Amino acid sequence: MAEQVALSRTQVCGILREELFQGDAFHQSDTHIFIIMGASGDLAKKKIYPTIWWLFRDGLLPENTFIVGYARSRLTVADIRKQSEPFFKATPEEKLKLEDFFARNSYVAGQYDDAASYQRLNSHMNALHLGSQANRLFYLALPPTVYEAVTKNIHESCMSQIGWNRIIVEKPFGRDLQSSDRLSNHISSLFREDQIYRIDHYLGKEMVQNLMVLRFANRIFGPIWNRDNIACVILTFKEPFGTEGRGGYFDEFGIIRDVMQNHLLQMLCLVAMEKPASTNSDDVRDEKVKVLKCISEVQANNVVLGQYVGNPDGEGEATKGYLDDPTVPRGSTTATFAAVVLYVENERWDGVPFILRCGKALNERKAEVRLQFHDVAGDIFHQQCKRNELVIRVQPNEAVYTKMMTKKPGMFFNPEESELDLTYGNRYKNVKLPDAYERLILDVFCGSQMHFVRSDELREAWRIFTPLLHQIELEKPKPIPYIYGRCPSQL
Repeated sequence: MAEQVALSRTQVCGILREELFQGDAFHQSDTHIFIIMGASGDLAKKKIYPTIWWLFRDGLLPENTFIVGYARSRLTVADIRKQSEPFFKATPEEKLKLEDFFARNSYVAGQYDDAASYQRLNSHMNALHLGSQANRLFYLALPPTVYEAVTKNIHESCMSQIGWNRIIVEKPFGRDLQSSDRLSNHISSLFREDQIYRIDHYLGKEMVQNLMVLRFANRIFGPIWNRDNIACVILTFKEPFGTEGRGGYFDEFGIIRDVMQNHLLQMLCLVAMEKPASTNSDDVRDEKVKVLKCISEVQANNVVLGQYVGNPDGEGEATKGYLDDPTVPRGSTTATFAAVVLYVENERWDGVPFILRCGKALNERKAEVRLQFHDVAGDIFHQQCKRNELVIRVQPNEAVYTKMMTKKPGMFFNPEESELDLTYGNRYKNVKLPDAYERLILDVFCGSQMHFVRSDELREAWRIFTPLLHQIELEKPKPIPYIYGRCPSQL
């Protein structure tokens, strides 16, 4: 058994710093301005400000980095601190570091569709130390309805004329192929593709990134990673909670747009793609696009939709169904659970079903990829053997393990299922891995787009799901009811 390695958070950050500073993409000594558009919103206070704080605390930001918040609300840095600091998880020992962090923060109030507001924002940034020549990162923590106005005004008034400019766009990237194309065409008319970072935080998770290494750095997987050996691939995303008063927003999109068309489809690409020419961002994304082009549009007969109802034996929120959420439109048929079967129509995967499952108010929190292998030919154990499986668990508690048959102790050849465990916890003791947002924001500082969605990827993803989404919206099929905390009985 390999010796267990103990890695503290400090050691992990030390490794990251060493990797960053050795490369030539991370400009440690340059001035950077990180602009949070929508700084007064939930995403900013719960995710973006805490992430920037963690990077600053751990010494992973360039030395001369300023954070500028922008929103319509008339706020101060003190207001931003009050609403975001509870999510920082800062210790008393970090008090001085925290003061230093907020000293680098500033805030500008303005409208999203007003040119004068952006001119004022630009003047504010130019007034910062070396601000006129700084590299600028714009994070759009905003609803997609204002993307066009915001990107247009950033381009016209706020671009650095000396440093580089990069823009981070949050999902949803449109509602369907047509709206996504319209948004992509607009943003592409203002920024080059190498300036646009469409963020899917699942691509920043350790195990999602580990899929590449697992597949292409281990000889044992190469010969078996195909239709001759793999019977099916199951990609699962489960949440144990419902909408909890936020159903109004969810109802606009539904579970397919919220999870399946992005998170699960990205994971499918990493499982199914061919070996890229290199680990260069575009080489990897080229192979992902090839996979998507091999997938036909989803057929309605390959889809199961569900909607959770209250659990009479549950407690608290579990007693409430989706339609009991006061923010959900009365009689809504929006699915909170979906299962879809896709096929990658190429030589490697012909005939292998890729089963995508995702839902809210299920029995557990889990995201995983499960590759199930064919039965052993010529069974001599009287049907006592189960299929081998390779499982990559993304959350919770990252893990890789195989399910295989071994002999039970005793006189006879009685097989039983056991696990060959490659779990991170068994190799690295108490390791604290960086949050997905931390990894992705560091990628933006470095100019690495490998873990971001390219425009042609996005277009193919929407091509696959748009006809189904339009059919659901037109026909409004009634989803199968399932009890909060359980899965639909059809699966």
